[in-house]
Amino acid sequence: MRWALVFVLWGNPALPSDRDPWFGRDKVLHFAASALIQGAAHSVLRASGRAYGAASRGAALTTLTVGIGKELWDRHQKRDFSLRDLAWDGIGGVAGAVAVRQIDKAP
Repeated sequence: MRWALVFVLWGNPALPSDRDPWFGRDKVLHFAASALIQGAAHSVLRASGRAYGAASRGAALTTLTVGIGKELWDRHQKRDFSLRDLAWDGIGGVAGAVAVRQIDKAP
């Protein structure tokens, strides 16, 4: 199973490397947007009285939904559905969760 994921992320023949590189402006935007969505959703959920764990799960679900929704929108608009964009969305979501955790632990 884990080798299938490696193949999909690093060697997907449907996404030529020159059309969808791993690094670039688009990937930075996916990372930053996902980190921002994660942090904002977590903050809204905590402000509404949710426990830390529930807010974290809700924020992760929100971030995931927005990322997948964006890629489905791209497909609808006849653009490429990019697993690499989704990977950067996931990395950004994790970075946002780590930042929120560090802020939540601060005195």
